Amino acid sequence: MSGDDEEGDDVNLDSELSDSGSETGEEDSDWNESRSSDSHVRTVNKSFSCPECGKQFVHKRSLQKHKVQKKLKSFSCDDCGKRFSSMFHLNVHMRVHTGEKPFVCELCEKRFSSKAHLNSHMRIHTGEKPFACELCGKRFSSMSNLNVHTRIHTEEKPFACELCEKRFSIKANLNSHMRIHTGEKPFACELCGKRFGHPKSLNSHMSVHTGEKPFACELCGKRFSSKEHLNSHMRVHTGEKPFACELCEKRFSSKAHLNSHMRVHTGEKPFVCELCGRNFSQKGSLNRHMRVHTGQKPFACELCGQSFSQKGNLNSHLRVHTGDKPFACELCGKRFGHQKDFNVHMRVHTGEKPFVCELCGKRFSSKAHLNSHMRVHIGDKPFVCELCGKRFGHQKSLNSHMRVHTGENPFVCGLCGKRFISKPALNYHMRVHTGEKPFACGLCGKRYGYKTDPKTEISPDIRFKFNGYIFDYW
Repeated sequence: MSGDDEEGDDVNLDSELSDSGSETGEEDSDWNESRSSDSHVRTVNKSFSCPECGKQFVHKRSLQKHKVQKKLKSFSCDDCGKRFSSMFHLNVHMRVHTGEKPFVCELCEKRFSSKAHLNSHMRIHTGEKPFACELCGKRFSSMSNLNVHTRIHTEEKPFACELCEKRFSIKANLNSHMRIHTGEKPFACELCGKRFGHPKSLNSHMSVHTGEKPFACELCGKRFSSKEHLNSHMRVHTGEKPFACELCEKRFSSKAHLNSHMRVHTGEKPFVCELCGRNFSQKGSLNRHMRVHTGQKPFACELCGQSFSQKGNLNSHLRVHTGDKPFACELCGKRFGHQKDFNVHMRVHTGEKPFVCELCGKRFSSKAHLNSHMRVHIGDKPFVCELCGKRFGHQKSLNSHMRVHTGENPFVCGLCGKRFISKPALNYHMRVHTGEKPFACGLCGKRYGYKTDPKTEISPDIRFKFNGYIFDYW
């Protein structure tokens, strides 16, 4: 029905333009005649007036012409007062009020209120476009569409919003714009009930239900449900970013991305979690957060079956299988599979330790190291050996302890080939080769290659203690 109304507006627009043109012609005629009669006369007496409407004219023949035209439009609509030159035109007009549409398209069965509207519609099927723009050559199926198009060249925008003064080239765009102010959403989805302010938005939404994606990218084959989404996607290939932030000059490929970015500056968080009240600046962030409450993990690893709540976490996990380490340290060349691990590593070079123990003031480069340290204060030892029941405060300590049971000595001296159960044990051993003795006795000054444990009665010259176990030093 909206399509019929639009075509009806087009035809009425043409008739109104012709009507206004005839009135303008009268006034131009009066002006030309008065100008030619006496070029020195500046003030004109309009002595001829219409007895019906009171309109005045300079010349008698202009009044007579006016009366003829008025007589020609002697048929008036009782509903809206609009006047017509014949009963036929009045009858056609009355169908606007009655909703009668007696003319049917034989090809698509669409109905129209007048033969002219049907004829105009038939050009959709025939492809006929008889009206050409004299400026650019583009062709149109109706004169009204050509008139609207011409405003692109003239930049004419005769339809203004009374609330915000924004201007439009066609009345339909103004009507559509007004729904922003009124909040009206007259177009409803019959499947889910969601409402929209524009039929175009509804049509785009329907692809959610149908899965239809008729717009394909010629470069990568990706398909989209709307022309707008395809156009936005094309900027991925072209690199075009036409939307710039006026505050920080950052550029974006779509208006939606710019609007989302602006919330960084405004601090606006319009998306609220109904379960916990937390606010988010983006709809996507809220959707991801909701999985905390629902426990939903829709992203599954095809290799091991592990599931994740976010696509980014899955991509990060896949590097465990592929061995991919895309984050490289420019200072030492060490590579990492995750941005987070790379950031922590950089603190080795910068010396930054932002995490502070509130009990002793000791600082750490990562939150994980701080959490591990806190077990020293609370005495928590959550890691248990399944073979002997001994408990440890750190996973690393448990891993080292397990070698007592397995007999594994993975750390090898590169000089003599001797093997050790832990890295610290290997480091202690290396002092045999280097002769380094960094620890001195406070009583006699004798120096040792390792720190003496005062609690053990075993001579520090021949043994050392590690993680509660005594090992041969030599």
